[in-house]
Amino acid sequence: MVNVSGLRPESHPDVPSPGKRMKFPRSLRLNRRGDFEKVYKQGRRHFAAHLTVFYLGRERGDGPRIGLRVGRVMGEAVERNRIKRRLREAIRLHRAELSSAVDIVVHPKRSVLKVDFAGLEKEIQRALEAVERAVAGP
Repeated sequence: MVNVSGLRPESHPDVPSPGKRMKFPRSLRLNRRGDFEKVYKQGRRHFAAHLTVFYLGRERGDGPRIGLRVGRVMGEAVERNRIKRRLREAIRLHRAELSSAVDIVVHPKRSVLKVDFAGLEKEIQRALEAVERAVAGP
């Protein structure tokens, strides 16, 4: 399969290195609107150059749950879907660093379209480390 640019999907610069594909299971996602609203109203925020992370610790649960919010302001559907794919992959690569029961909502900024994947991955890693430190407490 060759895309419009003439590159195979696995050789595209935005696709991380091939290997055993790990999934982003439903059990690790925030799905309900009520869960998102609770994080916004009761949670805290971490600001980064290309995204804002809202988070709220839970008393019980199995590890983190992560949700993405990419609104129409971010561009057309193609751009929004590209942003979501890149964010999911960066989160998938670093979610093992989170051990606390925490709900996380990631809001990308428009500038995330221009940053390369390595930069986005590094920013996600730093944000998840900050969330882990804040939730774990002193």
